[in-house]
Amino acid sequence: MHSRNAMKIILLLTGKTADTRLATLIDDYQQRLRHYVPFELVVLPDIKNAKSLSQEQLKTAEGEQILRALTPAMDVVLLDEHGKEMRSLEFADYLQKKMGSGRDLTLVIGGAYGFSDAVYARANGKLSLSQMTFSHQMIRLMAIEQIYRAMTILRGEPYHHE
Repeated sequence: MHSRNAMKIILLLTGKTADTRLATLIDDYQQRLRHYVPFELVVLPDIKNAKSLSQEQLKTAEGEQILRALTPAMDVVLLDEHGKEMRSLEFADYLQKKMGSGRDLTLVIGGAYGFSDAVYARANGKLSLSQMTFSHQMIRLMAIEQIYRAMTILRGEPYHHE
């Protein structure tokens, strides 16, 4: 169904999803998404001794880990509270344009304290899912659901109501 060099969407997470109920839902959307687009969920390991680090040290350590997981060819978009907000239909158009670029799109969800300056410097863009604050664990589910929703919108399937 997918061409051999089809663009892939990657959702990159810092640390595993601790809440098993959220993890189950995330897994469900991941399975559904694979019918539409090459999709990969990349979970970076939790930082060792995180409790003994300051917020800045933790952000730096997570940032180094994120940067190691990226390749120069990736189009990197951070899910960040200061990013651009879109409605679901706009997000679907955005993804369609990105898919047309031929580069793998990597959406990155940081840890509890956000991103290091080095990660911001590497990013090609920033998106916000809401002006409200959600736990970084919950944002994972919301992000994958929105990617799925976008795919159904692009296919004209009756999942999204407006």
